[in-house]
Amino acid sequence: MTATARAIETPQPRAEALDDSIARASGALRALARGDGHWCFELEADATIPAEYVLMRHFRDEPIDHALEGKIAVYLRRIQGAHGGWPLFHEGGFDMSASVKAYFALKMIGDDIDAPHMKRAREAILAHGGAARSNVFTRALLALYREIPWRGVPAMPVEIMLLPKWFPFHIDKISYWGRTVLVPLLVLQTLKPKAVNRLGVHIGELFTTPPDEVKEWPKGAHQHKALIALFGAIDKILRAAEPYFPKGPRKRAVAAAEAFVTERLNGVDGLGAIFPAMVNSLLMYDVLGVPAEDERVKLARESIERLLVVKEDEAYCQPCVSPVWDTALACHTLLEVGGEEEEAQARAGLDWLAPLQVLDVKGDWAVQRPNVRPGGWAFQYANAYYPDVDDTAVVVTAMDRSYGGRSDRPYDERIARAREWVEGLQSKNGGWGAFDADNEYYYLNHIPFADHGALLDPPTSDVSARCVSMLAQLGDTIETSPSLKTGVEYLLAEQEPDGSWFGRWGMNYIYGTWSTLCALNAAGLKGEHRAMRRAVDWLVAIQNEDGGWGEDGDSYKLDYRGYEKAPSTASQTAWGVLALMAAGEVGHPAVARGVAYLQANQDADGLWKEERFTATGFPRVFYLRYHGYAKFFPLWALARYRNLERGNSKIVQTGL
Repeated sequence: MTATARAIETPQPRAEALDDSIARASGALRALARGDGHWCFELEADATIPAEYVLMRHFRDEPIDHALEGKIAVYLRRIQGAHGGWPLFHEGGFDMSASVKAYFALKMIGDDIDAPHMKRAREAILAHGGAARSNVFTRALLALYREIPWRGVPAMPVEIMLLPKWFPFHIDKISYWGRTVLVPLLVLQTLKPKAVNRLGVHIGELFTTPPDEVKEWPKGAHQHKALIALFGAIDKILRAAEPYFPKGPRKRAVAAAEAFVTERLNGVDGLGAIFPAMVNSLLMYDVLGVPAEDERVKLARESIERLLVVKEDEAYCQPCVSPVWDTALACHTLLEVGGEEEEAQARAGLDWLAPLQVLDVKGDWAVQRPNVRPGGWAFQYANAYYPDVDDTAVVVTAMDRSYGGRSDRPYDERIARAREWVEGLQSKNGGWGAFDADNEYYYLNHIPFADHGALLDPPTSDVSARCVSMLAQLGDTIETSPSLKTGVEYLLAEQEPDGSWFGRWGMNYIYGTWSTLCALNAAGLKGEHRAMRRAVDWLVAIQNEDGGWGEDGDSYKLDYRGYEKAPSTASQTAWGVLALMAAGEVGHPAVARGVAYLQANQDADGLWKEERFTATGFPRVFYLRYHGYAKFFPLWALARYRNLERGNSKIVQTGL
C-alpha cells in the first residue's frame, strides 16, 4: 500500500478541535505538578527491580511484609509474558535473567511452584537452557544465595580498587553506573556473604544441569571470540591466585571501596541514585559489620524504600526517579503551548530546578576534565557526583526559552555555568557522552564481567544533539563556535545508511532522529540539506498505517538490518511529528496524519495511554517506561504544529 493511499484512508487533523485538544492536555499536565512546581512521574522497568527488592529483604532477614509482598506478587504475575517467562519490555520476548529473578521472588513470596503461572515460567526457563544461562549480575545474586558456586561469576577481586590509573582496567575507565554498582559488589564478591534466607527457599528446579557441574558459563553475544579467550584466561589465573592474595593489600582495598561508597552515598537519594548501586551499598555495609543504627546504613536502606510505588492492588520498585528530566520536559511543553497559566507553571518548574544545579562538587567526571568547573544538573532529586549533560542541556534550553517576553533574566548565571560545564565535557570526537568525556575503552566490554555490553558511556547521537541544540539556541554558530562545529560534524558522521540516527537513551532510531534533526535545524542547516532529506524520507517511510510511529526494544539487536514495524505509541508519534517539523516539513501529509493520530487517541482526561516501553536504560539489557512521556510529548507536538501552522514562520526557532 502506498503512502498516498494510506493518507487518503487516514483521518486528517481536525483544526477546529486542535485548540480543545491542546487545552485539555495542558490543563491535565499542569494539574499533575507537585505543590512546589515540579513533576515526577513513575519510572518503570522490567521484573528484575521489584524481584530484587523482595530478594534483598530476605537476604537481610528483614521482617516479612506480607501485604507489600502480596502486591508485588500481583504486579509480577500481571507482567508475565505469554511465552511463560518475563520480558524486558511490554510484549517483548523471553529474557532469562528477568524470568529467573521473577520466579525466585514469587517463590520466596509463597507462590506454589505447581501453580499454573509458576509451571509455565519454569518450563520456559528450562526450555531456554535453565538458570545457568543468566547474565553476570543475576549469577552474582544466585551465588550470594548459594544457588550456584562462585566460579559461576567472573573473578573481580577487590584489589581492583588499588590498581594504578594507567592500568588497562580501572574504575575510572568505566561508566558512572558501572562504577557505583561494581565498587560495593567487589566487596561482596571478595567476602562472599551468604543470604539469611530464613524461609529456606531455593530454585534448583530451574537448572538443567546441577550448578556444581556447570563448567562453561555464558558470554555476551557482542563479545569477540579472541578477546573472550584472552580475558577468560586472565579470569582463570585470577581465580587460582585470589586465595593467596596478601591480607594487607586486601584490607586496604576493602577500605578504599568502603570510602568510595561512603563519600558518594548521596543521603536518602542513595549511591548513584540508582537501585542496583543502592542495594549493593547496603549489603556491603552489612558484610563489613556496620551496625544497623549507623547513619550510613539507615540512609542506604531509606534510599531503596523511596523507590517503591505502592498502589491499591499492586506494587513495584522503580530503578530510580526522574524529577529533573520530567520537570524540564514539562516546562518545554508548557512554554510551547504558551498562555499566562502555562508560562506561570513553567516558571514555577524552572524556579524549582534552579537550585538543584551542582556548583560545588567536582564529581567523577572531573577525572577526565579536572580543570572544568561544575555546573550541571543530575537526573534525580540529588546525585551531585553524577550530573549529566543531557538533563543539563534540556534544563538550560528551557530556562533560556522562558525569557521570551520577560524583562528579568533570573537564570543567566546558571545558564553560563552550565554552558561552560557542557562544553568542557565534549569528547575529542566532537560528541558527548551522558556523564563522562572520552569514555571509549571499548575493549572493556569484552571482559567476562561485561556480558551485558553496557560498561561504558561513549558519545552518542541523542546526547550530542541535545548539547548542539543548547549551544545553538544560546547563540553559537558553526562559524563562531568550534564546539558547535565539531558537534555538528559528529552528528553528520553518525547518520545511519538509511537516514536515521541511533537513540541511546530513547527507543530508538525515531528518538535519535528527532533529537538530531532538532539540533541540525538549530545549528542552521536548511531543510534541503542532504542529511535532513534522508532523515525525512526515512521517517515518512516507516510511518504506520494509522498515522502513528512505533519502535520497540528489538531495534537494538546486534544483527539489526533496518526498521522493523511496531505498534504506534503516543510519545514516538510525537517524536516523529516534531522531527519532521524540525526539518521544515510542517506541511507534509505525514505530519498531518501524525497529528490526526494523536487527536484520535487522546483520552477523555486530556492525556494519552501508553503501556509500551519507549526508553532505554541499556540496549539489549534494560528498558524503561517513562509514565510522563505520553503526558507531555504529544502535547508538545500538537502545540508546535498549531504554532507553526498559524505563525509567520514555518521554521522551528528553538533548540528543542
